[in-house]
Amino acid sequence: MSNPNQKVTSEPEKGMQPVGFRQEVGPSKRKSLIFQRVLQEAGIGIALLVMILVFAGFAPHFTDESNIKNVLTQITINLIMATGMTFVILVGGIDLSVGSVLALSAMVGGIFIKNESLSVASAITLATLASIATGMLCGFVNGFIASYWKIPSFIVTLGMLNVARGAALQVTNARTLFEFPNQFNNFGTAALFGLPAVFLVAMALVVIGWAVLNQTIFGRMIYAIGNNEEAVRLSGHNTFFYKVAAFVISGLTVGIGAIIYMARLTIASPILGSGFELNAIAAVIIGGTSLNGGRGSLIGTFLGACLIGVLGDGLILMGVGDFVRQMITGGVIILAVILDSYRARLAERTR
Repeated sequence: MSNPNQKVTSEPEKGMQPVGFRQEVGPSKRKSLIFQRVLQEAGIGIALLVMILVFAGFAPHFTDESNIKNVLTQITINLIMATGMTFVILVGGIDLSVGSVLALSAMVGGIFIKNESLSVASAITLATLASIATGMLCGFVNGFIASYWKIPSFIVTLGMLNVARGAALQVTNARTLFEFPNQFNNFGTAALFGLPAVFLVAMALVVIGWAVLNQTIFGRMIYAIGNNEEAVRLSGHNTFFYKVAAFVISGLTVGIGAIIYMARLTIASPILGSGFELNAIAAVIIGGTSLNGGRGSLIGTFLGACLIGVLGDGLILMGVGDFVRQMITGGVIILAVILDSYRARLAERTR
């Protein structure tokens, strides 16, 4: 029984902190937290700016207008594929099949473009729709199998990598398609507002993807599933739908990328896209999206793709050989994974 004369107080015991209240921090601690937050959010942008300044000073012709346009054109395909990859990684998945699916989508689109029974406009329209549909179908299969049977997406998409590549070879018996209509090929070199048209398409996809992730319930659910899928499921939401949708979005961007890549190269080859999955994943991770899901942004993905493109172009202009460039790019990817772990710790510390 409690002592009636005992003084009742609402003060917490010394060293205790009431639940629901943040511990007050001093000015120096607050400045440290602000610095950590800036480093966490803006680190990739600062790294990109430093890299540009270094190459501007040491790489011949790096700042030439023609080279800048070339860099923007070069990063287009990776940026498009990385946009869709961001959705997949945000839900805690991975898609290793995007390079092979790009080849398959290109071959299917190329068959329609080469169909002489169709008008040029109809052939290009059907080729675009067929390429996108092929990518979305592959994405749906990946997402459905991984989500329905609870199989790691790493394994599922590794299988799709081989299936799609074999299908791309089978569709035209390993032949390369070329001699596309000039109206189609011209788009690959067209410019609008002084910028490559293909780059503007990529930027449009980034903006749309950013709006979906940040301004819609669908986007919030993508983040929530990556943070705690079980909590989302217990709250009554269909996590299966959102996870499959993330893979379908990835397939959609791959299909669009296939059409643009065909227009740039003026060919469709079953060996297109080899290794593209690594560049797409690297852009997403370098951009700050966590491999564990639930944290990241398309702005970071955009900066990550730019960093990879600038790095490759600058090293070429400085005369660095192919083998060394691969080593440096691989080192950057490893560094990005290490920084991802560091950013995760910073995020926990600044909450």
